[in-house]
Amino acid sequence: MSICPFDHPALGGLLGDPELAELLSFEAELEVMLRFEAALARAQAAVGAIPGDAAAAIEALCASFRPDLGALAAATARDGVIVPELVRQLRTALGAPHAEHLHRGATSQDLVDTALLVRLQRATAILDGRLERLVDRLGELGRAWDGRRLVGRTRMRRARPIDWAHKLESWRAPLDRHRERLAALAPRVFRLQLGGAVGDRAELGPAAAEIADRVADALGLARAERATHAERDGIVDLASWLALVAGSLGKIGQDVAILAQDEVAELLVEGGGTSSAMPHKVNPVAAEVLVALARHAAALAGAMHQASVHENERSGAAWTLEWLALPPLLLATGAATLRALDLLERLRLPEA
Repeated sequence: MSICPFDHPALGGLLGDPELAELLSFEAELEVMLRFEAALARAQAAVGAIPGDAAAAIEALCASFRPDLGALAAATARDGVIVPELVRQLRTALGAPHAEHLHRGATSQDLVDTALLVRLQRATAILDGRLERLVDRLGELGRAWDGRRLVGRTRMRRARPIDWAHKLESWRAPLDRHRERLAALAPRVFRLQLGGAVGDRAELGPAAAEIADRVADALGLARAERATHAERDGIVDLASWLALVAGSLGKIGQDVAILAQDEVAELLVEGGGTSSAMPHKVNPVAAEVLVALARHAAALAGAMHQASVHENERSGAAWTLEWLALPPLLLATGAATLRALDLLERLRLPEA
């Protein structure tokens, strides 16, 4: 066992999602942070808030800058966030007279939150594509299994026969609804975070709204009339969505595991897991993993709801809790979509 099974050299093959893990890497975070600083400088130069040559120098530096990671880690242990040291290193590299114009009017949370939202927007687009593929695959199974019947069960007891179309629809319909939910919540969640010290944009000056809109457009985020540093309903809404997706896939996994039992045998899983002690066994590993990931995601979503309680205009404790809970929640949901895609390709009905 390891601290993080998602990137374990062996368990990562079972629980990992390399595509989403890349979006959660420091390299991906740094890339967006530097884009933010460059976009902010360009926007401020466009309205005359900083000199044009300063914006050009900032943009050039951000295109190639690599921080001193050792100094960054040491300073973060003191500051609680990486931005003060990152900005210090950037200003040192810029030198006079341009250094004073870097990060002007922004605060640490603007940079961290915006870098997160840009990457989450990319991640949810990936998840939405996978959900579309899952819906399509369930449609294929519905057509292939048209007319086939199985025993319907309620409260783990036999009820009466049902069509496979009915069962498959109970798997597919929630996934369609999750895609609809994502489309509805995305404009509320993926919005620029730029408010300055206490979130009121006072340090950006009279052109604050135009500056913010320009930065949002440059980063591909929705425009926001103000910052929402301590209003976490959007990010928690997204966390709940992730847990709902994982939960729906966990229901599929639970059904498959039950229906594939030797005593039930209403469903076959080709290429299941093997046993070190019992060569005859074919374990429904992917189905079991879907159940485990769903329960893990539900627990992490609870932590994200705890993180919605910010005191005053910014909370260090609640904000840090988000960093602890959200990345594994995203990876758990991502891994669930991958395992579900694999599982659905290997489902077969017994010979009629």
